[in-house]
Amino acid sequence: MSSPHASPRSGAPSVRRLLPPGLLFALPFLVLFALFMVWPLVQGLWMSLTDTSLSAHTPGFVGLDNFTEAFQDAEMWRALGHTVWFTVLSTVPLVVVALGMALLVHTGLPGQWVWRLAFFAPYLLPVGVVSLLWIWLYQPDLGLLNHLLDVVGIGPVGWLSDESVAMWAVALTTLWWTVGFNFLLYLAALQAVPDHLYEAAAIDGADAWRRLWSITLPQLSRITAVVTVLQVLASLKVFDQIYLLTKGGPNGSTRPVVEYVYDVGFTGYRLGYASAISYIFFALVLLASAAQYAALRRREK
Repeated sequence: MSSPHASPRSGAPSVRRLLPPGLLFALPFLVLFALFMVWPLVQGLWMSLTDTSLSAHTPGFVGLDNFTEAFQDAEMWRALGHTVWFTVLSTVPLVVVALGMALLVHTGLPGQWVWRLAFFAPYLLPVGVVSLLWIWLYQPDLGLLNHLLDVVGIGPVGWLSDESVAMWAVALTTLWWTVGFNFLLYLAALQAVPDHLYEAAAIDGADAWRRLWSITLPQLSRITAVVTVLQVLASLKVFDQIYLLTKGGPNGSTRPVVEYVYDVGFTGYRLGYASAISYIFFALVLLASAAQYAALRRREK
C-alpha cells in the first residue's frame, strides 16, 4: 500500500521528464508552425487534386488533371517567363548598385549618417506608398521622368503603358525601393574586412583599384553569394509592386506567375487549379534554390 506522503516523482512521469528541455522551449513555435505552415501546405496540396471552386458546388477529386492542364497552359508559361525576366532585370542591379553604394559610404564620405539614411530609408516605405510615388513619376504628361527626357530633347515614354518598357519601369521602382537592404548587408561585410590586409597591401605599393580587386571583392564573395540567393528568391515571388503599378499589363506583358495564380483562383474562381499552379511554381523555386546552394558549396570548396 502506497504511503499518502509519497513523492510526486514516484507517480506518473511529468511532461518535463518526458520531453527534452529544448523541445519544451520550441513547442510553442512548433505548434504555430504546424498550424500556419504545415497544415496550409497539406490543405493546398489536397486542394490541387480537386476541382475546388469559389462557387457553391461540392469539390470532387480529379487527381492530376489540374497539373496536366497547367503544364499545357500557355498563359502560365508566359507568366513564368515574365517572372524569370523580372528576376534577371532586378537581381543584377540590386547586387551591383548595393555594392557600389556600400563602397562609397565605406570610403569615408563626409556625413556618413546622411548617406546611410538616404540609401536605406526607401526600404522602410510600404509598397503602396512606393507604387503611388512612382506612378506619379511615370505619368506620361506630368511625370518628372518624361519632363527630364523632354529637357534633353527626347520624346515622352509610356513607362507603364508600353509593353517593351513596362517591366523595365517595374524593375527600376524595385531597385529604388529595396536596394537599401542589400546595401546594409554589404556595408556590414565591408566593416568586417581586417584592416591589416589593406595595411600590408599599402606597404607593397598597391593602389586603390588593386586593393579593391585583390582584397575587397574576394573578401565579399560570401556575402555576395548570400545577397544573390536572397534577391533571386525575393524576385521570383514578386507580386505587390507589379499589381499596384500595372496590374500585370499592358496586355499581360508584366503579369508574374503569382499574379496569374491570384487571377485564376480569385477572379476565375478555380481554387483547385490555382493550387496546382502554385505547387508547380513552388517546385521550380525549390530547384532554383537547390542549384544556387550547390553552386555556393562548390565555390567554398
